[in-house]
Amino acid sequence: MGDDNDFEQLIASLGSILAETNDELSLGGGLRLPSVIDAAAIRSRTGLSQAAFARRIGVAVGTIRNWEQGRRTPQGPARVLLALLDCNPRLVEDTLGT
Repeated sequence: MGDDNDFEQLIASLGSILAETNDELSLGGGLRLPSVIDAAAIRSRTGLSQAAFARRIGVAVGTIRNWEQGRRTPQGPARVLLALLDCNPRLVEDTLGT
């Protein structure tokens, strides 16, 4: 249970850092987000369906569909989480033990 809270605090903190930067691609401290977040490719590397991926990262399946079809782009903490998943598709499992 504490792990869930720690993870949520980490994501919230990363989102706060992102919100405070002038450059939307900078996380401060020399950390930068990629200019393009390909949600479909990231999800594909996890091996999860849209519904399972949505549950895993805590968003609605419609949000995943919108990202993958280019109707919307991930913002704030979701953008950071997807960038982290791009580097390690098992990040959620490794971190939360699910």
